[in-house]
Amino acid sequence: MKELGEYLRQTRIKNGVSTTEAAEDLELSTSQLDNIESGNVKAFKDVYDLKEYIKQYAKYLGLDSDKVVDEFNGFLFEHTSKISIEDIRMAARKMDEKDNNKVHSPYTIIRKKKIGPWPFISAFICLVLLILLIYLVLSILNRAPKRTDELAGERNVVCEFTY
Repeated sequence: MKELGEYLRQTRIKNGVSTTEAAEDLELSTSQLDNIESGNVKAFKDVYDLKEYIKQYAKYLGLDSDKVVDEFNGFLFEHTSKISIEDIRMAARKMDEKDNNKVHSPYTIIRKKKIGPWPFISAFICLVLLILLIYLVLSILNRAPKRTDELAGERNVVCEFTY
């Protein structure tokens, strides 16, 4: 990150812009700009905000902001890939311990609802009933109408045609 900050600083100086002028134009404080140029990532609470500041600063200096952000992303990847899995697990355990040691009010505790088997059973029963209802409706609609005696008699009449 120091190399990227130094590159941004040299570009600013080459363009003849002071730190105060750039900070005013970008609506940043001069300390934020100084921290970016010195590569002090820890001065920023949020890495995403820092990335946005760097992108705006690169555009302001007339640089290709995508390339500068890619360089910053490479720094982040290199920095975070050096953290071991064990360190990550230990940090997670510490966070869990902090949460467990906190005193909670009964009004602020968020209880997780346990989902039992009943929603699945009721959904299955509803599905079976729906299938039965569809079957009954289709069987009623497809049933042949009952023939009355009059219709049955007319069916047996043979039509003769004479020429």
